[in-house]
Amino acid sequence: MWRIRHWQDAVNAVLGVWLMVSPWMLGYQADMTAVSNAFLVGALLLAAALGAIFLPRAWEEWSEAALGLWAIVSPWVLGFASDSMATSCAVVSGVVILALAAWTLVTDSEYSAWMHRHPAH
Repeated sequence: MWRIRHWQDAVNAVLGVWLMVSPWMLGYQADMTAVSNAFLVGALLLAAALGAIFLPRAWEEWSEAALGLWAIVSPWVLGFASDSMATSCAVVSGVVILALAAWTLVTDSEYSAWMHRHPAH
């Protein structure tokens, strides 16, 4: 029987969908920069999370972590930080995405093996 290896990936998939619809749900659809960013990050996150669900690899978790980090800094980099709703959505979502990806990378023994290797002296 097939089962999801990391529940965090399913949550990140849902967060991807959330980011894609958040401009209309939270009312910041007039800011095209924030909308484009939310939709693009959401679509990429959804793709990475679905990839991680169906064919788990560590690079997908690293991709999710990078997307989370980008979501956190994007309001300032792209210049929509003055829109508090768009900024809050991006930062809070980004923190959760980054935390879930890091959690998976640290707790999966196959993914975290590189942290436990010590060079011979």
